[in-house]
Amino acid sequence: MAHQSLAKDLFEDMGRKVAEASAQEGDVDGTKVVDEIESLCMNCHEDGMTRLLLTKIPFFREIVIMSFECPHCHFKNSEIQPAGEIQQRGSRFTLKVDGSDDLSRQVVKSDTAVFRVEDIDLEIPKGRGQLTNVEGILAMVAQDLSVKQDERKQAVPEVYEKIEGIISALKDMAAGSRLPFTITIDDPAGNSSIEPTTSDAAGKYSRHEYPRTAEQNTALGLGDTSGEAPATEIRPEYHATQMYPEMPAGQATNNVDEDEIIENQVYAFPATCPGCTKPCTTNMKMVNIPHFKQVVLMSTVCDHCGYRSNEVKTGGEVPELGRRIIVTVDDKEDLSRDILKAESCAMQCPELNLSVEPGTLGGRFTTIEGILTQVRDDLRSSIFDAGDGGDSLDTTTKDKWDSFFGQLTEAIEGKIKFTIILEDPLASSYVQSFTAPEPDPKIKAEDYERTDEEEEHLGLKDIKTEGYEEDAETNGDAPTTNGA
Repeated sequence: MAHQSLAKDLFEDMGRKVAEASAQEGDVDGTKVVDEIESLCMNCHEDGMTRLLLTKIPFFREIVIMSFECPHCHFKNSEIQPAGEIQQRGSRFTLKVDGSDDLSRQVVKSDTAVFRVEDIDLEIPKGRGQLTNVEGILAMVAQDLSVKQDERKQAVPEVYEKIEGIISALKDMAAGSRLPFTITIDDPAGNSSIEPTTSDAAGKYSRHEYPRTAEQNTALGLGDTSGEAPATEIRPEYHATQMYPEMPAGQATNNVDEDEIIENQVYAFPATCPGCTKPCTTNMKMVNIPHFKQVVLMSTVCDHCGYRSNEVKTGGEVPELGRRIIVTVDDKEDLSRDILKAESCAMQCPELNLSVEPGTLGGRFTTIEGILTQVRDDLRSSIFDAGDGGDSLDTTTKDKWDSFFGQLTEAIEGKIKFTIILEDPLASSYVQSFTAPEPDPKIKAEDYERTDEEEEHLGLKDIKTEGYEEDAETNGDAPTTNGA
């Protein structure tokens, strides 16, 4: 297939880029300088040559491409390593591959990332960094699993048969004959990526950032040692101080264990910074949104490294139905509507070809203009901050993204009409009504039955609030009562 040669060309192009750059004395700007290091060939144990090239790629950031070639046995090897700093949060990418075009999507897998093929429950632990595409990474995994299969066939035939079935499935996926399937890349360092496109439908592509655990920070070498080392400056989140009501200065009430939380009172509790792992403080305030419900604003600021994070949490019981809110935006006045997008909420703008998956932005309380601006700036930075779109962003793809961002900017400026659809299985999202308590003609809200997939994802199928006493007795664990 054409994609098979494309994956091979993309992998070999890493070494070719280094070779071509090394043939030159350097660009005028001095941005492409190739370092050559004589190193040992692990195949024949003779001396070979390793070339290092610092470059930038789209949808990502700076990387170092390493290409090794041995003139004696002609062994070649190429891999990548991130050249930038460890990001302040980990990232998890999910892609549902349902067409042959998805097989050519660019994939950056750092040496700290875990790659999974969900449909066959296959997990590849952290290891060598790779710059390839979806088909290429599947083919590489199949090739790695094929090593020593002949020996397994003789020693452990049952293991051989299982691995052979996985290899066959991977080859079918790479060839496009077994569709659809889902892949994920989970990188605690935040230095991996899967290429998005402007035509991604809801549920097809998602990017989720999460705070690292203490164990993950330790594995990345971010644990606090003696506290004497200077703090590393970490870029704050976009508009972190503007997206939420400012917390009042002065001593905060440190009584989060009170029986009753007072509205508009700021509480503080100790936390650990996910950026530098040092102690910090998280502020919390309960706010009542008119005609909606009470929500909790949470703000974390680290005095050591500058890490800042803001999030909104909604309270109350889990409703029986999800809620879908459709908002028509006709003018600049509509752009000023307050909007609460919960972490469980998906957002779509069909006219703008925009789809935001649940968890992508976390919980946000802002305006329609503010949330669209954040989506635009975050997406633009992930694509075009790598130089002018990176070294490998072709003209056609760049034009598509320019058109997409141009249309999104016109919507933010109120020059075009569009529709926002918020779909929240927990009914925890909200859009301000200008005619409350009367119905707003530009807002349409409807309840819907959650799907089995949503119930499973939210963990609602595992929750049992009635009849659990009988289950405990059946399992031999009688419930404990006072005085027993």
